Amino acid sequence: MVRPDEKQFLNLPFTGISTFGKYPICDDIEKLDEMGADVAVIGVPNDMGTQWKSGARMGPRAVREGSTLYSFGLEGAYDIENDITYLGPDWKVLDCGDVDIVHGDIMQSHDNTEEMVRKIVSKGAMPVIMGGDHSITAPIGKGLEELGPFHVIQIDAHLDWADHRSGMRYGHGNCIRRLSELDHVENIYQFGIRGISSSKKEDVDAARDYGSVILSPKKMREKGVEGLLDLIPEGEKYYITIDIDGIDPSIAPGTGTPSPGGLLYDEVNEFLKAISKHGDVIGFDLVEVAPQYDPTGMTGQTAARIMLDLLSYVLKEKEIQKAADILQKSNY
Repeated sequence: MVRPDEKQFLNLPFTGISTFGKYPICDDIEKLDEMGADVAVIGVPNDMGTQWKSGARMGPRAVREGSTLYSFGLEGAYDIENDITYLGPDWKVLDCGDVDIVHGDIMQSHDNTEEMVRKIVSKGAMPVIMGGDHSITAPIGKGLEELGPFHVIQIDAHLDWADHRSGMRYGHGNCIRRLSELDHVENIYQFGIRGISSSKKEDVDAARDYGSVILSPKKMREKGVEGLLDLIPEGEKYYITIDIDGIDPSIAPGTGTPSPGGLLYDEVNEFLKAISKHGDVIGFDLVEVAPQYDPTGMTGQTAARIMLDLLSYVLKEKEIQKAADILQKSNY
C-alpha cells in the first residue's frame, strides 16, 4: 500500500514520449534478444496501397497516442470483468519504432517491412504491427516464414482477394490472396466480410476454391463464438490480421473505407479472447486507422484497446502454459 503522504511517479497518459502502451523504446532491433524482448511492436506507416481515402500512414501515431490511456504504471492491467491482472512486469514489451517507408515506392517499402519482421522473428520476439493500410500484411506474412506453418484469421469488412488491379498485385485489396500463395500459410478464416463492393464475385469464388472460410457479422452472430471456434483447428498456430473497418464505423469512423453493419467492440473482444485460448497466436497486426477522419480520436483509442486486449490474452495464455510446463517437469 502507498501511504497518502508518499510521492509517486504517475506517468500519466499525457506525459512523456508517446510509445505504444508507454512501453520502453528499442532503437536498435538487432539488440532485441540482448534486451530480453518477448514482444516487439512496430509501426508500418505505409498507405500507398489505398484505393480511395489515404491517411493510414498516420495510423501508428494515432494508435500509440490512444494506447497511452491504457498504460498506467506498466505494472500490469487489472481487468475488473475477468478479475485478472494482464500484462504483468515479467513480460518485456518494446516499441521498436517504424519501418522505413520510401515515398512513391511501395515495393521497396514492403521489402523493408518484410526484413524488419524477419529480424524480429529471428530474435525470438513476437511481432505486433500497427498499420498503415492492409497492403502491409502481405510482406508481414512473408517475414513470418520461420514461424510457419500457420493459419490466418482475418477480421475485416473486405475480402482483399483481388488478384491484381491493372497489374498492381500488392495493394490493400490483394493482401489476403498474396498470403494464400505462401507455402507456410495453411487455411484462412475471413470474418466480418460484408456489403456491396466488398469484392467481385470471381474473387469470392477464388477464395472459396482455395478453402477460405468467409462469414459476415450476421453469420458470425448466428454461430456464436463456440461455433466459430469449431471451424478453426484447435491447438495450432494462428496469425491474426485486423482491419479497423471490420469494426462498425459508428465506433471506429477513422478509416479510409468504412462499411456499415460491422462488428462491435465486445464481439471482437470475446472472439479474440477465445482464439487466444484455442491455439498459439504467433503475432498480429491492426491496420487502416486513418485518424484525420475521426476528430474525436476514438478510432485510434479503440484500435489501441483491441491490440492491448489481444496482447493481454495471448501473453496470459503463455503464462498459463509456462506454469503448466514447470509443474510437469517438477513431477518427473
